[in-house]
Amino acid sequence: MHQKLLIIDFGSQYTQLIARRVREQNVYCEIWPYNHIPALDASIQGIILSGSPHSVRERNAPAVDLQGMYAHAPVLGICYGAQLIAQKGGGNVEKSAVREYGRAHLSHVSKKEALLKGVKKGSQVWMSHGDTITALPEDAKIIAGTKDVAVGGFKIRKKAVYGVQFHPEVYHSEYGARL
Repeated sequence: MHQKLLIIDFGSQYTQLIARRVREQNVYCEIWPYNHIPALDASIQGIILSGSPHSVRERNAPAVDLQGMYAHAPVLGICYGAQLIAQKGGGNVEKSAVREYGRAHLSHVSKKEALLKGVKKGSQVWMSHGDTITALPEDAKIIAGTKDVAVGGFKIRKKAVYGVQFHPEVYHSEYGARL
């Protein structure tokens, strides 16, 4: 049985690019729609939750069984995926005053987090979202931020669960491949 990473697709325009970047790291991955996820078995070594054109604040927003995923493998939420983790964990996601799209720079980077190893303060990241995480779940901590986005990245304490509101898979995110 070979090891693989699952990418759960919530309809992001970047899902295929996430898979490409993962494969460039010589890691096998599969893309699955959020409403048709395979059984989580021992071959799955990690899960990425993609972005989405939807808002987690919508009444029928796409969602998945996060607790089942957390119990099985490390999880990384990107944009919508991060917002879903935050909201379902008891945090708060609100509509941004201004849609955040384009270049931003990390003004805070936690050097203690393996996810951000080698990512430098001031490095460029790419934002593309209309909602913002305004409060984290009680068991989460901020690990990255920008001038305009306090919660640019977070980690759930005592779990291998992370979220980033920026897009590490795009070329414009300077240390995206490292992350």
